[in-house]
Amino acid sequence: MTEYLTREMREAMEAARRAAQRRSGRLCIHDGEDVHPVLRMWEDGFALAAKDAPILHGFVDLYDGPRHLYQCLVMTSRVEEGERVYEFKRHSRVNETPPVDFERAEEEEPLRLPPL
Repeated sequence: MTEYLTREMREAMEAARRAAQRRSGRLCIHDGEDVHPVLRMWEDGFALAAKDAPILHGFVDLYDGPRHLYQCLVMTSRVEEGERVYEFKRHSRVNETPPVDFERAEEEEPLRLPPL
């Protein structure tokens, strides 16, 4: 079907698809004070819009809305079809509870502070 559309129509459709993808996604990368929306993510990496994306190297944080998901070590990037594609060297899930140096019993609940 796309071979019957003009080049301008295909570009407009692609721009609309990317805009919808950007609006619907809650994933974002935090690089220090800078925040960049993630267009898509897979097991070995993620993609940002090429026109807005910096060349990232080192540690970045991946969030789903306000929830911190991963701390990532980003090693390479390349531009493909309007997206800057990054690959993980490593990514570690962020725990919501602090680590402990003892084994908790299954029925034991984490320590909670009383309300003020």
